[in-house]
Amino acid sequence: MTTLLQVERDAIAGAARRVMARCDELARVSATAGAIERVYLSPEHARVNRLAAEWMRELGMTTRQDAAGNQLGRLRVNPAPSGRSPGEPAARDEAPALLLGSHLDTVPDAGRYDGIVGVLMALEVVRMLRVPAPEGTGFRSPLPFALEVVAFSDEEGTRFGKALLGSSAVAGEWDDDWWALTDADGTTLREAFLEFGLDPGRVGEAARRPDELVGYLEAHIEQGPELDERGESLAVVSSIASARRFQLVVEGEARHAGGTPYDRRRDALLGASEAALAVERICRSEHHIIGTVGQLEAYPGAVNIVPGEAHLSLDLRGEFDGERDRVWQQIERDLDEIMGRRGLRWRAHEIHSAPAVFCAPLLQDAVSVGIRSTTPDTADDPAVIFSRAGHDGMAIGAVTDVGMLFLRNPDGISHHPDEAVSAGDVARGIQALAESVLQLAADRG
Repeated sequence: MTTLLQVERDAIAGAARRVMARCDELARVSATAGAIERVYLSPEHARVNRLAAEWMRELGMTTRQDAAGNQLGRLRVNPAPSGRSPGEPAARDEAPALLLGSHLDTVPDAGRYDGIVGVLMALEVVRMLRVPAPEGTGFRSPLPFALEVVAFSDEEGTRFGKALLGSSAVAGEWDDDWWALTDADGTTLREAFLEFGLDPGRVGEAARRPDELVGYLEAHIEQGPELDERGESLAVVSSIASARRFQLVVEGEARHAGGTPYDRRRDALLGASEAALAVERICRSEHHIIGTVGQLEAYPGAVNIVPGEAHLSLDLRGEFDGERDRVWQQIERDLDEIMGRRGLRWRAHEIHSAPAVFCAPLLQDAVSVGIRSTTPDTADDPAVIFSRAGHDGMAIGAVTDVGMLFLRNPDGISHHPDEAVSAGDVARGIQALAESVLQLAADRG
C-alpha cells in the first residue's frame, strides 16, 4: 500500500522525537521528587492541562477544560469565526468530531508513557492532517468531521479509588454517590472539585451526545508482553477487559502472640494470605482471567499481636463478563471454605465494576489499514490483541464507538518507572493512527 503519509518520513520521525521529548517534559510534573505521580484535581493536574492546552493552541485548535477537568482541543471543519483567533476559546461548530487521545494522570511511581504517549501522538496526527483555513484564519480539518484531542483527567483512579472519573463524565455516566469519595487525607471528591475551581453542580456539562461524536480512537502502549514476544511494533485492539474490584475484610480475633497456642488462634492475616493464594490458583487455571491482590494490611499491626483483622484488595479482569463473574463465584466458594476452616469471617465490598468493551468493527478495520501502511505489502495481517488493562474507552464506549491501537512495550512492564516505548515504534504508531483517521474519513464518504 502506498500512501501520502509514507513519503513524509522526516516529518513523522520529527513528530516521534517531539512526542518522546514531551513525555520527558510531562514526567517532570510530579507531586513526588524523583518519581512520577499526578493525581486527579491536584496542582500537577492543573499544570499538565495548561501544557496540553498550550500545545493544542500551537496547532490552531480551540481549547477548553470541561466541567470534569478534562482538557480538550478542537480542530474545526470550518474556519474560526471572523474576529476570533484560531486558538481562542469558542463555541463548538456543528460538525461531529472524531475524538483522539488518552489520559495524563498516573499511578504512584509511574512510568512516563502510560496514557501520555496517546495524547501526544493524537496531537501529532492533528499536526499532520490539518490544512490552512481560507483567508489566513488558521487551520481546519480537511475531513468530513472535526478532530478533537482529549487529555482525560482520571483514568487511573489513584486519588479517590474510583477509576475513569474523567471519561465517565464525558460519557454522561457520572454517579452522584461519587461526591462522597475521599482521598487519603479525608478530602471528599466534592471538596476537591471546589478547590480545583470546578463547580460540582455543573459536572453534567462535560457529557457528550452520540450525535456529537464520530467515534473515539486511542493509541496506547501495550501493558503486557505479547507484541514484544511477537517481534511486532503495533497491534489492533479487539476489546478491553471487563473488570471488577473488591475490598475484602477478614475478621478473626486479636490475641497475645506469645500466650496463644496455634489451636486457639483465629489469625486474620493467615486467612487473608490463603485467600490471596486461592485467587492465584483459581485464576491461573482459567483462560483470559487475571486476578490480583495488590493490597494487604493487618490490624492492629503490632509485632506481638495475632492479627485480628485483615484488609485485602482484589482486581479481577476477564475478556468476557460471564467468565469473570463465574470465576468470582468460585473465589467466593473457596473463601467460604478457607474462613470456615480457620474460624474466621469475611465480607466483600465491590468498589468498581465495568463490562467488557468491544472495539467497533469499522474502527478495528481502520486501525488495521493504518498499521498495514507501515509494513511491507507482503507482511502478514496486523496482530489483534485483547487488552487486559483498562482504558478510558471503557467509559466512552457508552456514548460512541471505540477503537484502539497498541504500541510495543519492551518486556511488557507498565505502572513502573521502567515502562518503555521506542521512538521508532512511536513514529510507526503516528503514521498508523493518521492513516486510520484517513481511512475512517474515506469510509464515511
